[in-house]
Amino acid sequence: MIKTLAVDQNGRLAIDVDVSNLVKGNYLWYWIDFYQPDDNEIEVLRDPLRFHPLAIEDCIYTLQRPKLDYYEDYTFFVTQALNEETLEKEEINFFLSEHFIVTFHQQPAHEIHEVWKRVSLSLNIEKWNPSQIFYDVLDKMVDNYFPLVYQIEDKLNEIDENSKGRTMEVLLEDLFDTRHDLLSLRHTITPMRDLVYRIINSQRLNGIQVKIVYFSDIHDHLLKLTEMVEANRELASDIRDSYISLNSHQTNHVMKVLTVITTIFMPLTFIAGIYGMNFQHMPELTWKYGYFLILGLMILVGVGMSLWFKKKGWFK
Repeated sequence: MIKTLAVDQNGRLAIDVDVSNLVKGNYLWYWIDFYQPDDNEIEVLRDPLRFHPLAIEDCIYTLQRPKLDYYEDYTFFVTQALNEETLEKEEINFFLSEHFIVTFHQQPAHEIHEVWKRVSLSLNIEKWNPSQIFYDVLDKMVDNYFPLVYQIEDKLNEIDENSKGRTMEVLLEDLFDTRHDLLSLRHTITPMRDLVYRIINSQRLNGIQVKIVYFSDIHDHLLKLTEMVEANRELASDIRDSYISLNSHQTNHVMKVLTVITTIFMPLTFIAGIYGMNFQHMPELTWKYGYFLILGLMILVGVGMSLWFKKKGWFK
């Protein structure tokens, strides 16, 4: 699907203008949005728009790393939004010049839809231009990262507090899923930060240089997001190490208790084994107090070893 809007020389907004008329027409600037285009619509990128084949190829084959490429009379940008439910990357491409902006995306882009609605309903169309549209879409794209990071922070706090009393196995499984989500965020936010840094330090983007302060603000947001993601990754690692250490401590405690019990019963088993042998000449077997003596000895040995282990602190 292709949508278009344009502003003519008199400052009037026109909607759904044919692409050929936009290229040939006398317009101040225009915006063309490609959403899930078919093969015929993709051909529009080649003719009449005449974009470079490499840029068109980057649009068709998605999941490129965020980047910018300079061409003769326009700049090509690859950016990445994030799906709010799955945290999967969703690529949004821009062709930007002083006289046009072309957006290309395969998934629904709420940022583009919202900015398109604002432009098409604007009563002050003079404030809009391709660089302003690019800034607004990019700013909303970055702002939409924040709820995802906050959501992961809340999940980590819930795992750390374990207010629901879930088992350690369930907590560790949730923790590893959260670490995977953080890794997905990191693989998106860090390249986007580098891209915006290149934008604000570029000397070839005249329209953007006028709004350099606004793009610097986006870069600051991405720096903050990067720090938040790294802090959450460290928190997740600390929680993981704490749970693993706690699990090891509990396992060692159980093994220590079982070892103490086994050690106490070893001499008792030895005594029982001796008097369980089937020899005929064992004087204690014929003595009428022999059973009580051996039983008392076993009790004495068991209690004595228990008190000695307690004194050594083995029951702590």
